[in-house]
Amino acid sequence: MTTHKVLVCGNLADDGLSLLRSAPSIALDVQPELKEDDLTAIIAPYHALIVRSDTRPTAKVIAAAESLKVIGRAGTGVDNIDVEAATKRGIVVMNTPGGNSVTTAEHTFALLMATARPIAQGTLTLKAGRWERKKLVGVELSGKTLGIVGIGRIGSLVAQRAAAFGMHAIGYDPYLTREAAAKLGIELVALDNLLARADFITLHVPLTDETRHIIGRDAFAKMKRGARLVNCARGGLVDEAALAAALQDGTVSAAALDVFEQEPPPPDHPLLSLENVTCTPHLGASTAEAQVSVAVSIARQIVDFLETGAIFGAVNAPSVSAEIMAELRPYVDLGLKLGMFQGQAFGSDVRRLVIEYSGKVADLDVRPITQAVLVGLLSGTSNRVNFVNAALIAEERGIAVSETKSRVAKDFASLISLWVETDAGESDVAGAVFRESDLRIVRVNGFPIEAIPKGHMLLCANRDQPGTLGRICATLGDGGVNIARLYLGRKEMGGTAISLIQVDSPPSDATLAKLGEIPAVLKARCIHL
Repeated sequence: MTTHKVLVCGNLADDGLSLLRSAPSIALDVQPELKEDDLTAIIAPYHALIVRSDTRPTAKVIAAAESLKVIGRAGTGVDNIDVEAATKRGIVVMNTPGGNSVTTAEHTFALLMATARPIAQGTLTLKAGRWERKKLVGVELSGKTLGIVGIGRIGSLVAQRAAAFGMHAIGYDPYLTREAAAKLGIELVALDNLLARADFITLHVPLTDETRHIIGRDAFAKMKRGARLVNCARGGLVDEAALAAALQDGTVSAAALDVFEQEPPPPDHPLLSLENVTCTPHLGASTAEAQVSVAVSIARQIVDFLETGAIFGAVNAPSVSAEIMAELRPYVDLGLKLGMFQGQAFGSDVRRLVIEYSGKVADLDVRPITQAVLVGLLSGTSNRVNFVNAALIAEERGIAVSETKSRVAKDFASLISLWVETDAGESDVAGAVFRESDLRIVRVNGFPIEAIPKGHMLLCANRDQPGTLGRICATLGDGGVNIARLYLGRKEMGGTAISLIQVDSPPSDATLAKLGEIPAVLKARCIHL
């Protein structure tokens, strides 16, 4: 049995650790939160790494991770992980977005209520011996408009709770349709419209280049005067200096923050000194239930991935269960073989790739198959290409990749066809699955053929003349190459023909040169599948 070394950095709930320890293939090490240099020094032998929010697998750490296959984040945000560096190295990055959704939504609503009713301020003044009842006047939630920026799991849960308090929810999310938002009881609007109308605004988007400082000076200038702001998502979504100014001039009447750009914030941070700011030290996911949920979820995801190859909760690869992968496996294997054949037969200096799925395969989730095609196509140019980074490598090389689907079967119940444009011209290859996992190449550059894509193969194109095939076979025999199977294809008598010859060992360069000297032979290339 293969043993997978797993490193956990930080406090993972005992339920998650127990699940990892009970897996017979897992060798578990647990460390506290580690700094970059300390993690870099020990990461090399580990196949999986599980982190919380304070351990940062940076590009430096990932470069030293010689054996690493997967990084698991016990929680939602992955901004502490260099996902781009991991993807380039072919490392899957997983998180547990559903494990703390309820907890974070509840904390969001607690802070939202704290901006409406000055609970924290009342507590502090009363404990300081002051009875400031008249000063600490709040507002009702009922009848107010709540603006939700980002309508994902947490945003939709916040909307449910807002409805119970009689609030009207409006939302901004460029990836959600108006119909889908309406089913959640949310009126979908543009961001500027939300800023102008909302009495309360809450943020539930990831931190990206596009969302950094999404609430900044321009946003504050468009807000309804006296609005209240809540951020339980990610530090960096709010320009904190601009927020401090807006709180002081009355543009924003109150704010509640669970996250900061720098955590912990420095003691002299301007927001910490303002009376109309309520803040907590990143407690959004800090409930006993959520800690157990994310620990168990990430432990299961890591074990399933290492033992079966199933991918759940990945942020840089398609999520595919073991059951679905079992159904996809023959087509994934075929896509890999077709990509390898295409790259070796016609060159990997690809400009454009079109993959056509016809018949029953068109009803499946074809993303893993497309990834397999790219892995095969690019395998001759990089020894680091895999199912995680193949699309990224293709993009970096300027390869335009597109897919088409048709439920109409074309000669076969399921057909996968590749059309490729290279510097040398255009070429195509197609394959089908016969029965369960019986793979066949069924077309090469328009020539019908039926070949098992396996082992060493010789692709020959020649003029369709008597005796040519015999000379090809004799030349292989003279070179000590034994022929296992022979597949032939042609479009018309007397034109061009192709042969795919399966051999027990690859022909030498000298034998390939002699094949090229046969007058009718137009091309001879060795392929290994």
